Amino acid sequence: MSKVDFKKTLDSYRASVGTFRVIDVPQMRYLMIDGHGDPNTSPLYADTLASLYPVAYTIKFASKQDLDLDYVVPPLEGLWWAEDMASFTTARDKSRWDWTMMLMVPDWIDEAIVAAAVEKVGTKSPPPRLGDIRLEPLTEGRCVQTLHVGSFDDEAPVLAQMHENFIPSHGLALTGKHHEIYLSDARRVAPEKLRTILRQPVRPTS
Repeated sequence: MSKVDFKKTLDSYRASVGTFRVIDVPQMRYLMIDGHGDPNTSPLYADTLASLYPVAYTIKFASKQDLDLDYVVPPLEGLWWAEDMASFTTARDKSRWDWTMMLMVPDWIDEAIVAAAVEKVGTKSPPPRLGDIRLEPLTEGRCVQTLHVGSFDDEAPVLAQMHENFIPSHGLALTGKHHEIYLSDARRVAPEKLRTILRQPVRPTS
């Protein structure tokens, strides 16, 4: 049985350092949980990840066993925004951030498999935010993205270049929420080596 690795098969998971690329992202489905506050200190954030991953892996094992379709659980992703976006892009006031953390679900997984996975995870020491998980499609369409290597706190200059230079100079305007895809595990990789795709949905200005 071959194992699908979406980081290698989907164009939307490809990006390069120093290059801003305009891409069209197809609709994708995710396990999602919403939250607010500093991800480095908020128990809510830690509880969110502790709830998403068991369900994602239970779905993966069910896919392999019942459908004979195996895959690598896709990377963690996050939508980020704030009432004042400057608190995200420049001031980096993390206490004011809103977020949705997400793990992509393959298109061959139906709602019944997801519901069964949630129920199974809940039978033994259910994680704290299990009841907050939802399966939802995300349609972003036209986006600009790049790869950032380094600490999350060093993203601001890259975002400024993307938002203030590249996007307007290409006749585009920001729409939707800032999207990050974490290709590295922040628990195991040094901050200066973290690889993160930075994505911004856009629309034509005319």
